[in-house]
Amino acid sequence: MTKLNVVGKNVDRRDGVDKTTGRALFTSDMFVPGMLYAKVLRSPHAHARIVNIDTSEAEKLDGVKAVMTHKNGPKNLFNAAAPMFLTVSHLERVLDQYLFDEVVRYVGDEVAAVAATTEAIAEKALSLIKVEYELLPAVFDSEEAMSESAPELHGEKGCTSEGKNIPGEIIKIPYGDVEKGLEESDVVIEKKFTLPIVKQVQMETQSALAQVSGSGEVTIWSTTQTPHPSRSIIGKIFDIPASKIRVLAPPYIGGGFGVRIGLSGLAEPIALGLALLAKRPVKIVYSRKEDFIASDTRHPATVTVKLGAKKDGTFQALDMKGIFNTGAYCGFGTELPGVCGAMTLAIYRIPNQRYYGHSVYTNRTSSGAMRGFGNPQGNFALEQVVDMMADELGMSSYELRMKNIMKVNDPWCLPFPCLSTELAECMRQAGESIGWENRESLKASAPHKVRGMGMAVGTHVSNAWPFCVDYDNAYFTVQSDGTVHVASGVPEMGTGVCTSLVQIAADSFGIDMDNVSLSFGDTLTTPFDIGSHASRTCYAAGLAIKEAAEDTRQQIFEYAAPYFDVSPDSLTLQNGYVFRSSVSATDETSIVLLDDVKAHPEGKVSLEDIAYHAHVRNKQFMSTGKIVPKNAPPWHVCFADVEVDTETGKVDVLKLVAAHDVGTAVNPIIVEGQIEGGVVQGLGYALTEEIRYNDKGVQTHNQMHSYMLPTAEDIPVMESIIVESHDPTGPFGAKGAGECSLVCPASAISNAVANATGVRFTELPLTPERIFAGLHQED
Repeated sequence: MTKLNVVGKNVDRRDGVDKTTGRALFTSDMFVPGMLYAKVLRSPHAHARIVNIDTSEAEKLDGVKAVMTHKNGPKNLFNAAAPMFLTVSHLERVLDQYLFDEVVRYVGDEVAAVAATTEAIAEKALSLIKVEYELLPAVFDSEEAMSESAPELHGEKGCTSEGKNIPGEIIKIPYGDVEKGLEESDVVIEKKFTLPIVKQVQMETQSALAQVSGSGEVTIWSTTQTPHPSRSIIGKIFDIPASKIRVLAPPYIGGGFGVRIGLSGLAEPIALGLALLAKRPVKIVYSRKEDFIASDTRHPATVTVKLGAKKDGTFQALDMKGIFNTGAYCGFGTELPGVCGAMTLAIYRIPNQRYYGHSVYTNRTSSGAMRGFGNPQGNFALEQVVDMMADELGMSSYELRMKNIMKVNDPWCLPFPCLSTELAECMRQAGESIGWENRESLKASAPHKVRGMGMAVGTHVSNAWPFCVDYDNAYFTVQSDGTVHVASGVPEMGTGVCTSLVQIAADSFGIDMDNVSLSFGDTLTTPFDIGSHASRTCYAAGLAIKEAAEDTRQQIFEYAAPYFDVSPDSLTLQNGYVFRSSVSATDETSIVLLDDVKAHPEGKVSLEDIAYHAHVRNKQFMSTGKIVPKNAPPWHVCFADVEVDTETGKVDVLKLVAAHDVGTAVNPIIVEGQIEGGVVQGLGYALTEEIRYNDKGVQTHNQMHSYMLPTAEDIPVMESIIVESHDPTGPFGAKGAGECSLVCPASAISNAVANATGVRFTELPLTPERIFAGLHQED
């Protein structure tokens, strides 16, 4: 093992200068000669059949080069999310969508698309398309959608036999004997919670640019988080071999948060379909409203939790049920309910557990992946009930959690072991930071205000496995000048992977990171990788890079060993030099050049000299890292200090403290940025963010002015605490970090509000209206 020189250090981000100076390129910046602009006609109805569509007037408009509808679009069923290509091995893929269909299933569904020489002409052409609709019954509520009287939204396509409008399979996780555990409990608490629809609101909206060469080779610049799986999805839609399709970011993506795991809305196939018709490059960029109404949201849910415990606080049984509204198309509707159950059941050491969960089709915008992937919904419900249990038992909620949290090698429901956890230390440090011991003596700032503290704990994954197909590859090549090139299929969407992965490569190999270049997010120049999601990029892609680096290093040792007259195991590589392990890396007295005679046995040789020596003898050092990554549970805790105005219902969050066990923090300042960003998203989830629909299925929150994101003025004092452990499965002990910080803030804030007011709220967000109504419900 080489000495760690950059892993664990706050190395400057490689994309920092380009992004702060405006030189960084994103899909929405792209332009190629002859490019056309695409616009989409979207359904004004929640559920309807297209009886007739007339595009003749639009096609006559000067500047219009192609119009696509269900009449001339591709006819292959697909799933726009990654489960089209990656799903749990024993589950069938749910393929329930055509690019353009005769039936529209939500307000915003695609009806037609136009490619024209300008955006203005494309917009005008949309107004010339005449559509005759036959309105069909619509359903928006999950419970109603499962009733006998509800319309069947997809028929037998993708649905189970276990209930109407249920896509895929119902997820059932049995563990122990729940009925017995509840019977043996002294206290049992059961509560139902309602979680809202919220939006990722990433900075760059969905976009794609498609170009087809004369020989039929396809290039798509895209905002996808998963270039390789997206290439396969696009290939299936159009019956084009994946080997003829190139998908890449150019090179950056303006945020993701899960909304682009798979296709970017339907930007890629719409652009490609029009490019094939027009025989010219086509670019589409969603408006912010389109991004709201026609790309995935977080799944709204109802989650019921029943928790049983002994009088001493020992948890005996947990029974949980989650129903998720997946909207018009399945997307992640079969996978996400399972992750919700698995992650929620894994927090505490409970011998008897059961989970039942599934999604339901409705006539709403499709739900999909959003940071946390089902975990925030389950965590909110469970962590409220844990606080309720503490109150019922007369215990501190801190001590009740400390008594029951999972420990290393404890048995649990997950199909991988818990090999590391510093959750207890996270609780200790965060509790000390926020002043938890003073919780009962908090003072409000005015007579009509009350103050309280709350906390929540959780876990997540560092990888998609075992929830879907998941393997990683990386190329590692030493150039003739001794520098290194690494290729990984993951994209850079703002999380800093183009820096962190280079840090891993440099220390795995033994070279300065300034001598490492990285290709990423391009299916033509990188090997297969499932992409950036599931908090897996640094963990899983880093492992593949580390394996490739170590294999390449061994090749160098085997090549150089005869020149040192030693065995390969006696050599090491550090700071760009190969030398005997017994020689200091800083010894400059005996540097030798390789030639046809053996090197001095005490000498060291620069990597540049070895690489060139091999190069002129027809030898290059290179390797492919090929791994099926394991999984490691990161752990996290959030504490909240809030003040509630009892006259208005307004909640002010005074301080949030988030402590995270991320294993080894490869780049601590990047990890801190991930924590802070997730905490702010969790703040919005708790207090302000929500998408509602009117009775016609129209989103009433579909732009920045109506969707209440937290602004800089809303952000309270925040503290990020990194608690390092070492997980044996991760690169240099690292675990995932990207999603974790969004899981607990809403749970902690809600518990703090309950502590302040004495009223338990079971629905998010905690708007002033909801708080006021709850405080005055007996008036």
